[in-house]
Amino acid sequence: MKDSNEPASRREAEANMPFEIDPASVRTEYELLHLMRRLISRYGFAHFMIARLPLADEQRFSERLVLSNWPAELVQQYDAGETFQTSELVERLRQTKLPVTGGPELMEPASKRAGKAAVIRLPPHAGMGHFAVLLHTTYGEPFVAVLSGTRDEPAGAERATLYLALLQLFECLERTFDAGSGAREKLSSREVECLRWAAAGKSSDEIAIILGISAYTVSSYFKSATRKLDAVNRMQAIARAMRMKLI
Repeated sequence: MKDSNEPASRREAEANMPFEIDPASVRTEYELLHLMRRLISRYGFAHFMIARLPLADEQRFSERLVLSNWPAELVQQYDAGETFQTSELVERLRQTKLPVTGGPELMEPASKRAGKAAVIRLPPHAGMGHFAVLLHTTYGEPFVAVLSGTRDEPAGAERATLYLALLQLFECLERTFDAGSGAREKLSSREVECLRWAAAGKSSDEIAIILGISAYTVSSYFKSATRKLDAVNRMQAIARAMRMKLI
């Protein structure tokens, strides 16, 4: 008869092994997503997120997201609440290069002066703890990487291993930015204009009036820009265009 503790022992042994990543071998976001899922599975987290560090209040949370398995309803709520840029998590990350850990309160406004209501904690994140690090691209653009789950707070060697793993995964992500840089030459000036106005919160009808073209033509520009940026929808196309500094 097999020892009933064998599965738990195997998981513990795997968690103590280095999470090996070869950044040069990762070429697509799909491969990176697979690695992120392996990482959270090995270390007992449920969700992951990589996003640009907020630099201005007018930027929507969903437009900052680069890679995530957060539930869509949770992303929508942070968009509506506009609390991420004033959160305790962002405030603490701006003051340290070390990992930041804590519970659901990390996603609350850092100060009552922020004037934003606390986000109602949805079931997917209620009671979860977070492990977050601040990372920078080669050109100095700041990003935040967050792992979330109900497990105990990482400590000691595991904390260092997670930091290194996220650093390596972020390097993989930056390589995918470079791989898509050819889109700079492919996008037309009209496609860039439509993406820029959409990022500013304008609807297709408003963009049509601003540019003096029909809403149908605006929709066509979005479809072609989305295809050229290898995105699945308008929101992802805007995010990728911002990542590549096209808008």
